[in-house]
Amino acid sequence: MAAAASVKVYGSPSAAEVSRVLACLFEKDIEFQLIRFDRFKGHLKMPEFLRLQQPLGQVTIVEDEDKALCESRWICRYISEKYADRGNKKLYGKGTLERALIEQWLQAEEKTFDPPSSALVFHLAFAPALNVRQDLDLVDRSETTLLEVLDVYDKRLGESEYLAGEDFTLADLSHLPNAHHIVHSTDKGHLIKSKKNVSRWWEAISNRPSWKRVIELRNEPPPKLG
Repeated sequence: MAAAASVKVYGSPSAAEVSRVLACLFEKDIEFQLIRFDRFKGHLKMPEFLRLQQPLGQVTIVEDEDKALCESRWICRYISEKYADRGNKKLYGKGTLERALIEQWLQAEEKTFDPPSSALVFHLAFAPALNVRQDLDLVDRSETTLLEVLDVYDKRLGESEYLAGEDFTLADLSHLPNAHHIVHSTDKGHLIKSKKNVSRWWEAISNRPSWKRVIELRNEPPPKLG
């Protein structure tokens, strides 16, 4: 009998934090066990998940060798470093310069791309289903901000195939969850598709086998909880 996977991922594949980590695990060809939880349906109150919560209230989404980890971007860094010789060996770069370039764009995603894109995704894709009031002023501001961010991206992607250079890395992977929702779950897909270089980049990263496998997991019906 094969040994159980040492890496466990908790959460829903539709959540940005979870899908980011899943894409990284697929890129690195790491076996894992997915334990599905839906925070919007009260599953986080279940004992298995409460056991994993951090002292500061952060929700842990990965266990590896019985160690609990939180924050998806740092989990991706950890996975890429620990399993450097598995799967996509260029995912977190080789050498100080490559790593620094990747980190620059990881920071750009977290600080400049994520805030406006997350606001758009929540208020346009999720708020109606959750019966939460949409903040349309925030939507307008976020759209303006995201356009400015994507102008910078478009210029950069006119200089290189991917954000950190000629290879697909964590810098690109980290954008996948929110960009996917913007294109497929809102009416703002033109923000990405109207910019020549960003559109070309999006087609390339969204068609990677790793991300297609994440989408397959998203489309699977969740297990019934007893």
